[in-house]
Amino acid sequence: MSMLERAKQLSGEMSRLRREIHQHPELAFEEVRTSALVAETLREIGGIDVRTNVGITGVVGSIGTGDGPTIGIRADMDALPIIEDSGVDFSSTTAGKMHACGHDSHTAILLGVAHLLKQEFAKGNLRGNVRFIFQPAEEATNGRHQSGAPMMMDDGALDGVDHMIALHVDSMTPVGQVGLKKGHITAAVDSFKAWVRGTGGHGAAPHQGTDPLWMLIPIMSSLHSIVSRKVNPMHPAVVSLGVVRGGTVSNVIPAEVYLEGTLRSYDPDVREQLIREVEASIALSRHFGGDYTIEFERGYPPGYNDPTVTGWMEQVVTEYIGGDNIDRTKAGMGAEDFAYMQQKAPGTMLMLGAAVGDMKRAHHTPVFAIDETAMPLGAAILAETARRFLAGEFKGE
Repeated sequence: MSMLERAKQLSGEMSRLRREIHQHPELAFEEVRTSALVAETLREIGGIDVRTNVGITGVVGSIGTGDGPTIGIRADMDALPIIEDSGVDFSSTTAGKMHACGHDSHTAILLGVAHLLKQEFAKGNLRGNVRFIFQPAEEATNGRHQSGAPMMMDDGALDGVDHMIALHVDSMTPVGQVGLKKGHITAAVDSFKAWVRGTGGHGAAPHQGTDPLWMLIPIMSSLHSIVSRKVNPMHPAVVSLGVVRGGTVSNVIPAEVYLEGTLRSYDPDVREQLIREVEASIALSRHFGGDYTIEFERGYPPGYNDPTVTGWMEQVVTEYIGGDNIDRTKAGMGAEDFAYMQQKAPGTMLMLGAAVGDMKRAHHTPVFAIDETAMPLGAAILAETARRFLAGEFKGE
């Protein structure tokens, strides 16, 4: 029986686990109930060494022969502060919280993978080890200085791991199709907060003071021209404003305007350039009698799919669904903290098609939903990739 056929036999169990997690969503570093369910399930599977409280609320399961190479498989567990309106009969029971990005399914899929690989090790045909990494806080730091991936790494979750693999459901791609691209797939993300200051004054006498709202005209023009006029067009980059806030009443010129924005890039030199150019744009306030303060927050690094590991996974996917169902161009300027793990151990992330049919259930929205029939395929791809790696079966390895 193939790995995919065996994974399909676990579809009911994976759906049960996913729905249990979905009904009880927990935000970043609050995944206490979810982590307990994960640890309990791993112990029930048996033969897996379980560590809890890794990276605060993370769980690490280890299985193997003790010698040989080690492959890590990661799933994230945290939910989002969104009010659910998906219409599913297992909707969130926690007010204001929802699994709106599929992390519940990632966790359930990896528990399915643990079942499958436990069976493979029992056959005695593998040499090496598998590290099941259930990560908290992919979406946010929740006031901490780091997100979940580097926190788990600081606690040794990736020590001795040679390669990493993971998947992310894609609610906009049909079941039976995947995205798997070599090279960059997610962007580095940085953010900024800026305060543009003038003197303010009465709206009837603007000539008697300096107006930070007026200063925004050249500042915003400059910000929005950074990518089109300053960055090499061969390098992807984004500068976007998300918050512009100033003033309280119509006849008072405020003394200060507040801005927040996000910066996205792949190339490390472009990443530094964006920071310099954004500050230069905000500094235009000084040419008009104003001043500014700016703060930058460094975020996740760019995600890079290692060509070798991606090639291994591509062999498995091609056998299961055919090469025509692989999108080898799928990448974007979104960010994923799996990128930290890819810096530590070369790895790859697959995008698993899981659209429910109407193609409108976008991530991070109240109506987000997935087709659970995609879950066995995801579990089989991860498990078979790990199995072949440890069995030395990949072509060209």
